[in-house]
Amino acid sequence: MEYGEKERLMRTDMQNTAIEMLEACDLDWVRPFNNEPPLGTVIHEMGTARMGHDPQTSFLNKWNQSHEIKNLFVTDGYSMVSSPPQNPSLTYMALTARACNYAVSQLKNGEI
Repeated sequence: MEYGEKERLMRTDMQNTAIEMLEACDLDWVRPFNNEPPLGTVIHEMGTARMGHDPQTSFLNKWNQSHEIKNLFVTDGYSMVSSPPQNPSLTYMALTARACNYAVSQLKNGEI
């Protein structure tokens, strides 16, 4: 995982917007800072265990199941290649429900 230009630009935009709002409230002690947070400390890191058809370019199949480890399912944001500007938690829940349904069927069939 690494922060890219998109994440740096979003962080700068968020900072500028926050400063604008705080100064509009007549706060005169507002001081900007721009510390890049350590990896893994921001809430919605995405894409480090990507979902896809090809094991050479993705870690998970379309069921959020590891291509290599059949009893491993990853159902959080790591399977998604990017994040929308709104909270992705409902999508995580849907991916989890879908993966669980598939895993149960695979267990019943003796596949995992």
